[in-house]
Amino acid sequence: MDKNLYRRRILMNRIGITLSMLAMCLGLFVMLWILAVLFNNGFQALDFNMFFKSTPAPGTEGGGLANAIVGSLLMVGFATLVSTPIGILAGIYLAEYGDTSKTAEITRFMTDIMLSAPSIVLGLFVYAILVAQVKHFSGWAGTIALSLIAIPVVLRTTENMLRLVPGSLREAAFALGAPRWKVATMVTLRAAKSGVVTGLLLALARISGETAPLLFTALNNQFFSMNMNEPMSNLPVVIFQFALSPYDNWIRLAWGGALLITLAVLVLNILARVYFREKVSS
Repeated sequence: MDKNLYRRRILMNRIGITLSMLAMCLGLFVMLWILAVLFNNGFQALDFNMFFKSTPAPGTEGGGLANAIVGSLLMVGFATLVSTPIGILAGIYLAEYGDTSKTAEITRFMTDIMLSAPSIVLGLFVYAILVAQVKHFSGWAGTIALSLIAIPVVLRTTENMLRLVPGSLREAAFALGAPRWKVATMVTLRAAKSGVVTGLLLALARISGETAPLLFTALNNQFFSMNMNEPMSNLPVVIFQFALSPYDNWIRLAWGGALLITLAVLVLNILARVYFREKVSS
């Protein structure tokens, strides 16, 4: 090999690594700066009233985010219950049965569209087919919008994780006489369990902070309500509205709500990774 060409390649490799490291450092700096500002302002807003009192009226002091916290838990919880079985079963179908199927090709195409579509488009879709028909906003409409966002994330992650399972594991199960459906659910799915759960956490983290689709579906509710058939308060919309308000108390609560979402997603990821690491090591 020409020495000049070799030196040129070494130089370009070093330049590429240096630029990549600089980009990584810049990204980490910005992320840490944002987190520092969030934690500094968020912890100042945390108190017991935030968890036990509803959102205050404009211009008043005190209050909390109890109604928004409960509303977010209900909608995200129901969305997870809807999206998890659909996404996992569809991912199993695509990975185990859909190699040459036309239905699988259409499903993958629709999944790609849903993954790339802005969340506000999915919110408008649910608004058109549900909210506009029943003539009122509701927690169920917000749940459907969040489910449409979570399903393709769970589906694609499940499919990719199942395809990483070695083929020899499937062949061994088939050699023992296990039917295909049992191999897919009891062998390959168990082998890819940690990756599937990671996909669920990714979907949960994404829908926990979605604001745009909820503006068109669940909207908001200043009062505490657990009726999913009515407009329902939720943390992302409350944070959006309070952060743009001229009231210091509302802005303080917005910082507290943003910190709650961040901590909830962080704690869920840490617990899941610790749990599955112990399972694998045992």
